[in-house]
Amino acid sequence: MRALKHRNFQLFFGGQLISLVGTWMQSVAQSWLVYRLTGSALLLGSVGFASQIPVFLAAPLGGTVADRTNRHRVIVITQTASMILALILAILTLSHMVKVWHIFVLAALLGLVNAFDIPGRQAFLVDMVGKEDLMNAIALNSSMFNGARIIGPAVAGILVAHIGEGWCFFANGISYIAVIVGLLLMTIHCPPRSKTDSPLEDIKEGFRFVSKTKPIRALLMLLGLVSLVGMPYVVLMPVFADRVLHGGARGLGILMGSTGVGALLGAFTLALRDGVKGLGRLVALMCGAFGVSLVLFSFSTNFWLSAFLLLPVGFAMMLQMASSNTLIQSMVPDALRGRVMALYSMMFMGMAPFGALFGGAMADHLGAPITVAIGGAASVLGAIAFWRALPSFRVEARALILAQGVAGGEPAGGMTARLTAEVAVDQPAAVMELEKEEEELRS
Repeated sequence: MRALKHRNFQLFFGGQLISLVGTWMQSVAQSWLVYRLTGSALLLGSVGFASQIPVFLAAPLGGTVADRTNRHRVIVITQTASMILALILAILTLSHMVKVWHIFVLAALLGLVNAFDIPGRQAFLVDMVGKEDLMNAIALNSSMFNGARIIGPAVAGILVAHIGEGWCFFANGISYIAVIVGLLLMTIHCPPRSKTDSPLEDIKEGFRFVSKTKPIRALLMLLGLVSLVGMPYVVLMPVFADRVLHGGARGLGILMGSTGVGALLGAFTLALRDGVKGLGRLVALMCGAFGVSLVLFSFSTNFWLSAFLLLPVGFAMMLQMASSNTLIQSMVPDALRGRVMALYSMMFMGMAPFGALFGGAMADHLGAPITVAIGGAASVLGAIAFWRALPSFRVEARALILAQGVAGGEPAGGMTARLTAEVAVDQPAAVMELEKEEEELRS
């Protein structure tokens, strides 16, 4: 695991692993608390909407902050704010004062924090490990995320069943201490990347780059589709655990943990890969597999069969998300990394609230199984469309990846602009030059 040879990433990995266990505990406990207080799939989806819509609205600003300021300092601030919000929710719940509107407000505030935290944290990876080990760092980061996804829900299911949701929120608040200490122990240089005077111009520059870069645009559109129509199954999991599979809070922890096991296996699979060759095809295949697995899960009424079917759901979802992340980070210039990863956050998390809201409303009228089945079918159609479009942007993607590796990531002028222009005008010429430069690199 090459990324772990970097001391800064070791500190980040250890602290985040502890903190993310707490984050998943809070996620499961919060869903169960809302469901226990209201019994409503619509309100369950609405809380998901409240927690993630700030990411969609404010992520471009968060990406600009990541490129204009010290990313290390930004992450310390966002992690501290997340800890404070978790402890407030814990106090309200343990004192039996918590109301549904409290959960909505705190979820929205946490979403606003995440709008700055996610782009900063994603862009921060390259500062810790460099470009050579970036793919391995992304895979290990995904492994850490999903290792916590296995442990957190399982622990939350036991704690909620025996002592209530409040202690899960408290444990999450305390867990942030580990990541904050790890960040403060780092010795790292994170200079601002942006050279413009206007934050608004920075935001526009990020949108312009993505709109003109077909491979990144296609990856983000597929990611947004899956987040919108496929990911609401997570928000509806308490309904499956209670009404469909009759597993209660402990069953919810097992189901979420099963998805986490599959996702962890997917992240390990990506960590074993060398290079980005074939990742585009893998994205399409995994998106299709995710959709098919969701459809099969939606038809199951047996608890253990459902838990088993969530393994390929998690596996395919993680491989698609992490492979998309890797490809995008391989193509984007350093000076635009924060802003492009903000758009990644908008598609990955920012579209999810709309999916959560629509999914909750559909589940109230059509039932959770039919809602999940429709989302799975739509994901399959998206995968087919992406697969058919792959040949039209494969050369441009290859040019961008090589340009970032050779040119050091300057966003304008130089080899990036030259190769991208040649791809648009004369694909055979671009391929010949790429092959020539690859030979020079190998020699």
